[in-house]
Amino acid sequence: MATENLDTDYRYFERDISWLSFNYRVLMEAADKSVPLYERVKFLAIYSSNLDEFFRVRVAALRSIVDIDKKKINKRFNRKPSETLELILKEVNRQLEEFGIIKREVILPELKEHGIILYRNEEVHDEHRSFIEHFFKSKVLSYLQPIVMTAKNSSPPYLDNRALYFAVDLEDVYEKQHFAHLRIPTENLDRFVSLPQLDGMHYYMMIDDVIRENISFLFPGYRVKGCYAVKLNRDADLHIEDEYSGNLVKKIRKQIEKRNLGVPSRFLYDRAMPGSMLAYLVSAFDLKEEDLVPGGRYHNMHDLMDLVNPLSPKLENEPLPPIRLKSLENGKSIFEIIDQGDKMLHFPYQSYDYVLRFFNEASMDPTVEEIKATFYRIAPDSFISNALISAASNGKKVTVFVEIKARFDEHNNLLWAEKMKAAGVSIVYSIPGLKVHAKVALVKRRLAHGKQKRYGFFGTGNFNEKTASIYADEALLSSHEEMTDELDQVFLFLHENKEPETFKHLLVSQFNMVDAFKEMVDYEIAQAKAGKKAKIVLKLNNMQDDKVIEKLYEASNAGVKIELIIRAICCIKPGIKGMSENITAKRIVDRYLEHSRVYYFYHGGKEKLFMGSADWMKRNLYRRIEVVFPIYDTQARAEIKKLLEIQLNDNTKACCIDEDLKNIRVKNNKPKIQSQVAFYNYLKNLEENDASLEQEKRASLL
Repeated sequence: MATENLDTDYRYFERDISWLSFNYRVLMEAADKSVPLYERVKFLAIYSSNLDEFFRVRVAALRSIVDIDKKKINKRFNRKPSETLELILKEVNRQLEEFGIIKREVILPELKEHGIILYRNEEVHDEHRSFIEHFFKSKVLSYLQPIVMTAKNSSPPYLDNRALYFAVDLEDVYEKQHFAHLRIPTENLDRFVSLPQLDGMHYYMMIDDVIRENISFLFPGYRVKGCYAVKLNRDADLHIEDEYSGNLVKKIRKQIEKRNLGVPSRFLYDRAMPGSMLAYLVSAFDLKEEDLVPGGRYHNMHDLMDLVNPLSPKLENEPLPPIRLKSLENGKSIFEIIDQGDKMLHFPYQSYDYVLRFFNEASMDPTVEEIKATFYRIAPDSFISNALISAASNGKKVTVFVEIKARFDEHNNLLWAEKMKAAGVSIVYSIPGLKVHAKVALVKRRLAHGKQKRYGFFGTGNFNEKTASIYADEALLSSHEEMTDELDQVFLFLHENKEPETFKHLLVSQFNMVDAFKEMVDYEIAQAKAGKKAKIVLKLNNMQDDKVIEKLYEASNAGVKIELIIRAICCIKPGIKGMSENITAKRIVDRYLEHSRVYYFYHGGKEKLFMGSADWMKRNLYRRIEVVFPIYDTQARAEIKKLLEIQLNDNTKACCIDEDLKNIRVKNNKPKIQSQVAFYNYLKNLEENDASLEQEKRASLL
């Protein structure tokens, strides 16, 4: 990609430029002809959705601090925010050009080869014209409110964040130019309209073009000279100035209401628009030159996710049905099963039903006295929340920490918090100045002999059934006495602000996490300097904190072999002589979003293996509550080490991140390994072998 040489003067890649490199990696999947066609369509949609959020949050944030005192800026950034913005826009424009080429010259022609035609600025068959006109007048017209911008109405309506609009170029009977404004009603109607089949071909038209085909009907007395798509992204982050006083819930609600009123961060427009019209819109909407991003004929291409596949399941990935685990389906209580040993779960490869069962059984089990959990992003239709409501109704003490500062999930989290609270669940909201990002739960049972026993859920992903089907995450179910005791201390801190005792097993940000990671890296450094084997493997979503990066540079220079699997933001520069020559970095983009975090240290042969919720970013290490947990169980350790081994050897979906931030596909003569499919098959074989052993065991008893 065209990010080469952007960061050669610095020890770290710029965070936002690195993120663009990741999103370009997503775009690469859309162009990869080995990927089934409709999966490539989805990657176009994912790329577009990612970029949209990037402008609403990151670009908006950079824009807001452009005028901050230079001394403060230099402490926080490799370069001035204005320079970063310039680089961002240059790279985004380049990527959008490629996006358009992939869509027009690759995806649409291949769809046509399979008998699927999406009309796009081309002649419409006569057989479809009457259908389109009827659909327009019967379904679309009631949602349209065209406004001609006259002297009496010189100010156009407010542009809603992310909504689609047409700017229409008109000419009256006196050949005088006028401009009109029209919202495309995608919130009311499907973006893609299915048309009658012709000669066995499946036809679709975007609602945009349905309106274009009938645009003259909306402006009687005018000649329509052109119709151009426009869209405005606004700053969508919530700005809570003082989180230490007042009612935080009220502040969040107020900011959610204002989210659609944020300052502009991107004005996307059809590059075919006449200059005079663009100039008028810039003035009318009070835009700045840096707001302007030229685009194509269509915007909001994340809607491609909804393009119907009439040939399904053809042109899609072969499904990988979630694996069911016989060890968890033998009729026993899930808590009795956990008593026999830790259970490691891998999603979406294995069924998420076992997580639901953990909470459902806890809500009904008469020996369960108390349940505690942290929620960061709650599913819209949350089975887990309903289970906790049932638990409270059954007289159990239920305490839930709900993070209401989880970006774009604030409203849904608040709704569920209120619903649970009304049912008797004790709700604790966000901690001032901190986000709680930990993915943990604790169940307390009173056993027959009167002793209380704790059961912990330690996860890398949210308690969210919806995202669990597309995010690759892990969870550990354990009754390990010391670990669950320390987890109880974490909850006491969250709920009662009670300072915990020293953590000996869990790594918890704000307390021991950063120091523990540094100590483990230092141990590898000492081993390397002593001429012994030293190795670190880290699997993260993001790596950005300069302090831990410098520690890894130190380790590299000492001779420690460091292998990184970083999905998105990667600010560390790998493979640079004298700085990071012993560091390699890969990113994997495939059918599932890689989301789990794994931390491996060779530790003189006494390997240390941890998992958790914490990326190595400043926000995770210093401004959040994160929980990282050790993997002690032999089978669980084997499974996680196998995951790392498979992903490090991926030569199908892995790309190396080079010293210029380019995504270099891994190419070698070894047998093809597609890590997500390979790990699924590994887990499936494990389960089948376990089932065979169980059958042999039963046969021997007969």
